[in-house]
Amino acid sequence: MTLSIPDLTTVRARRPEAVAEAAARRARRPLIGDSGRLMIVAADHPARGALRVGDRALAMANRADLLERLCVALSRPGVDGVLATADVLEDLLLLGVLEHKVVMGSMNRGGLAGAAFEMDDRFTGHRAEDIARFRFDAGKLLLRIDYDDPGSLTTMESAARAVDAMAAHRLPVFVEPFLSRRVDGRVRNDLSAEAVTRSVAIASGLGGTSAYTWLKLPVTDDPDDMAEVLQTSTLPAVLLGGEVGDDQERTYEKWRTALRLPGVQGLVVGRSLLYPAGGSVETAVDTAVSLL
Repeated sequence: MTLSIPDLTTVRARRPEAVAEAAARRARRPLIGDSGRLMIVAADHPARGALRVGDRALAMANRADLLERLCVALSRPGVDGVLATADVLEDLLLLGVLEHKVVMGSMNRGGLAGAAFEMDDRFTGHRAEDIARFRFDAGKLLLRIDYDDPGSLTTMESAARAVDAMAAHRLPVFVEPFLSRRVDGRVRNDLSAEAVTRSVAIASGLGGTSAYTWLKLPVTDDPDDMAEVLQTSTLPAVLLGGEVGDDQERTYEKWRTALRLPGVQGLVVGRSLLYPAGGSVETAVDTAVSLL
């Protein structure tokens, strides 16, 4: 049963089992397809309260609009799949747009954007057993470490246990590491080459095995430093697209340069493709795919 967006609430209210049924019959594919590259669209921001796009504070709050944008993105050639929390993935399942796509569950969304406890990235999203039960293909976790915050040790430990749990199910887990700090009360990620290098070293050593661990890495402030950063680990990596900003061409060139490096398997991009500063979702997605 494939639904339209207006049907979703009615089906959720009357036939909640439809979600599991859709997951059970979904046609799957290998994580890495014939192209040897991964292009994933990310939409796990709302569950962390991160709804802003540019100067629009609640841009991602309209669920029907977000789902329409995701459906367009997933329909474009070269897009391999989606990263999102359970609510979004289940809507997409019911809409029937996840056939032969890579489906990645977002695992820790407890570090709410702007909260006093933002650095306490607890696992409030998918568990390993949920990803396995719904026959999804991978998980993703965020690992932000503040050397001045003793609570970061708890975050590291919970991330390590999540790596272990995913490995027990033989499921890939994408670890997104940052060294972070508070500046004027706001969390800032350090994108210097040294900081990203240290974060890669820390993330690579999490858990009792790294056999199923991937890295999801930002491009450093100076993209020329990425080659040296990637020498820190033999784990496969995808690039975190991040915000495009005003100078789209410069951002695309940074991505293009980093994507040529050994070990980089693909790109994971969210708001900058779903809510492009200029042009359509189709154009933004097609441009990102062309970089691969």
